[in-house]
Amino acid sequence: MNAHRIRGLYAITPEGAAGEDLVALAEEALAGGAAILQYRAKAASAAERLATGTRLREVARRYGALCIVNDDVELALLLDADGVHLGRDDGALAVARARLGPQRLLGASCYDSLTAARAAVAAGADYLAFGSVYASPTKPGHVRAPLKLFAEARALGRPLVAIGGITLENAPAVLAAGADALAVISALFDAPEVRSRARAFARLFLPGAMA
Repeated sequence: MNAHRIRGLYAITPEGAAGEDLVALAEEALAGGAAILQYRAKAASAAERLATGTRLREVARRYGALCIVNDDVELALLLDADGVHLGRDDGALAVARARLGPQRLLGASCYDSLTAARAAVAAGADYLAFGSVYASPTKPGHVRAPLKLFAEARALGRPLVAIGGITLENAPAVLAAGADALAVISALFDAPEVRSRARAFARLFLPGAMA
């Protein structure tokens, strides 16, 4: 099981890029130190998702990073990805757990709810995501998750991922609150140099960085 690897910069692919352009952006993030790459492409066709996902899986493997597929268990299995991440409208977690088997990761969006997190653990989730922690340009109307949730969720015994409005400026406070990984889209992929920005995020996880 790779749940212990849910730590570090968790890069989520942006919707504004596709094909080889997206693969190139993802490679820059991985070269800068992203530990996890999630392929998120809500508007792409099934054929596009398979083709691009295959390339992203190859690149992630080359850099020793985890490759997670957003909201599509069957695509994750087709790609031989490391796991899938599901929101509350993306299907039952227990069904996904059964389809994925014990070797692939199952991540769950828990928004601002400790109750949802407990239910996710009971259904077999390997890691829990809370957010939006801050105002997010990707989901501007999303519910806000207070930082205290991370301390409260530690007792659930799963890695915790923070998502929503994470920047280099507010990231230290999120890590101090108890997050294991920082899921980032805009602050990473909108940067002038994606590799340099990824490197800056990755440095936050080095020993002594938060001292």
